[in-house]
Amino acid sequence: TVETPKVTKVNRIDIGFRSERDSGFSSGGGVADVPQESLMLTGDENIVNIDFSVFWVIKDAGKFLFKIQDPEGTVKAAAETAMREVIAKSKIQPILTEGRSVIEIETQEIIQSILDDYESGIQITQVQSQKVDPPDQVINAFRDVQAARADMERSKNEAEAYANDVIPRARGEAAKILQAAEAYKKQVVAKAEGEASRFISIYNEYAKAKEVTQERMYLETMEKVLAGIEKVIIEKNVGSGVVPYLPLPELNKKGSSN
Repeated sequence: TVETPKVTKVNRIDIGFRSERDSGFSSGGGVADVPQESLMLTGDENIVNIDFSVFWVIKDAGKFLFKIQDPEGTVKAAAETAMREVIAKSKIQPILTEGRSVIEIETQEIIQSILDDYESGIQITQVQSQKVDPPDQVINAFRDVQAARADMERSKNEAEAYANDVIPRARGEAAKILQAAEAYKKQVVAKAEGEASRFISIYNEYAKAKEVTQERMYLETMEKVLAGIEKVIIEKNVGSGVVPYLPLPELNKKGSSN
């Protein structure tokens, strides 16, 4: 008989689980777990449960027919080896979250390299992870750890946001205080310089005419002191029989009432 390989068919191999169609029995959930294939050790010494599928086609019918005896078994063994190699150098956090696509690509490249070394005539088209979880025995504890990490990250972000808000405002207040202090300093210095200039000016006038300056300063001082208070004026050079007293306050009051 002549065996004609189906070069256009996309073949699939499942690792870590079997579908009801492949296993030949119904488990109620559609798949049956295969722990000896799915449990793998991570680079940070955690155990992860990975179910994934490998899709492949025949790219060279001659090599496919004559270079390998068990194509599906060869692809399955290469895929499991490649995935364990990638998981062994990865940490569990990216494996379970954002690192899945990277792991799929790296695994596909390693599988293809192995099959090319065998001259298998097989082309890997895709590696697709179906389920990536911690083992069932510790999944609840792992989720608690993940929730705690999320809370810690949220608290860290809130603290950074608070610091980003408070620190600039504190710097602004400090700058405002420094500006006010500098303005007050300039005001005090200017006032002191003005007082000194005024004192020097008065002293120069005093040095030129001491008596005149003393009298002027006396009159200016008395003008400031007596401003706003009641005054009584007594004229000493009035004639006899005239009362030398002029009651200005009383006269002002009478004038106001009239």
